[in-house]
Amino acid sequence: MAYATSDARRDLLKALAGATDKLGAALAALGVAYEQLDEPTADRLEDELFGPVQKAYGRAQRAYAGFAQRYGLPARTFRAPAARLPSTGVKGLIESAADAVAEADDELGELQDSMLPVEVGDPELRAGLAQVRELVDGFGIRARDLLRGFGR
Repeated sequence: MAYATSDARRDLLKALAGATDKLGAALAALGVAYEQLDEPTADRLEDELFGPVQKAYGRAQRAYAGFAQRYGLPARTFRAPAARLPSTGVKGLIESAADAVAEADDELGELQDSMLPVEVGDPELRAGLAQVRELVDGFGIRARDLLRGFGR
């Protein structure tokens, strides 16, 4: 039984790391998009998109590190992904970020639905997953709203 629990904890960490990496990719894309925008639009991007993803990324990293530490599992360090080339333009960068956030949210939702966090008995991790998902809730809608005025 201890072997199964240990495997479950490693699987959980791996899934959380994958979602965290996607949030990091979204941050990188949003950072490049920000640099391409006029000041009012950049401020809106920062408030509505970048800020929530940045908070979610940090919260996901803390959840990962805390869980690994509580169970004596090896933890990895998350590095900010390399900045993307702006060849896709601001619209493409924001759409890419929205896709990455949606994938991260889907992965976290599947993780929660799997009941794995409950099975390994970690309320702190469950709370962390819920907080990350709450922070990115509605991201796609906010991204579409921001993009609505582009290209006109």
